[in-house]
Amino acid sequence: MFRHTKRLQFEARPEKPDPVFAHKLQELIGGAWGEMTVAMQYLFQGWNIRMPGKYKDLVMDVATEEIGHVEMLATMVARLLEGAPATATTKAALADPVIGAVIGGMDPQQAIVAGGGALPADSNGYPWNGRFIVASGNLLADFRVNAAAEAQGRVQTARLYNMTDDPGVKNMLKFNLARDTLHQNLWLKAIEELQSDGLEDVVAPSALFDEEYVEHAAGIWDLSEGREGLEGGWASGPQPDGQHEFTYLTDPEPLGDVASAPPPDPLLYVTYDGSQGEPKGPALGTETGPMGKLKEKLT
Repeated sequence: MFRHTKRLQFEARPEKPDPVFAHKLQELIGGAWGEMTVAMQYLFQGWNIRMPGKYKDLVMDVATEEIGHVEMLATMVARLLEGAPATATTKAALADPVIGAVIGGMDPQQAIVAGGGALPADSNGYPWNGRFIVASGNLLADFRVNAAAEAQGRVQTARLYNMTDDPGVKNMLKFNLARDTLHQNLWLKAIEELQSDGLEDVVAPSALFDEEYVEHAAGIWDLSEGREGLEGGWASGPQPDGQHEFTYLTDPEPLGDVASAPPPDPLLYVTYDGSQGEPKGPALGTETGPMGKLKEKLT
């Protein structure tokens, strides 16, 4: 159950309309690293946690806060568009050739579709996509993705902060920057806590250590000219998992055979000179297995 509080988590009031910046701000709403993404990512992670307690509470608390961030940004976009019809956008684009060429002003769908409000889309108008989110059920993997998401979101917020002179917009973005800082540190601390609680052994990356080819879990393949990667701390010494050692392979050799696709089915009409022999298996569209046997009996 969720309840909606009518007050915003933090103030979102610009000093003046700015349809061009409203267009840019859409990235923080519906972009791949925007607030819709982290809100839905954390919600599904929380709903999928199979144990009660501190981890579920942490994920659901941050998820619910992120819904409030979407509301703040949507409110800011609507206020940036207030009293700024398409004619104002045209003037802004004419005054700055770069804006005119790259952005062209307000996203017309903000007016045509949303009636002067925000859209569930990025700054190019591309609709938000549920495939942006990661909710694997593996908390160690998920928390690492969460820390990266907060870092990417903060980078984009910092860039937008430097694209506006509006003190009201900057005021809101200062708050967003601070919350992104906190959330990055929360997920990093939660990763430490998972490890101290011994839960990282229940899930990846510890799983299947006894099955993997251990000889390939150490050597970094040096495939860059200059070999400057050897200067990194990952060139030798213990790995962070405490179970492997780093090594550096300066002249790695390929371990597989020549890459080649198999002979094509003639009914696919692929250009082919016969050099790999005849195709194996049934012809295109031939039923195999139980369905094939059933079809044979019926015909």
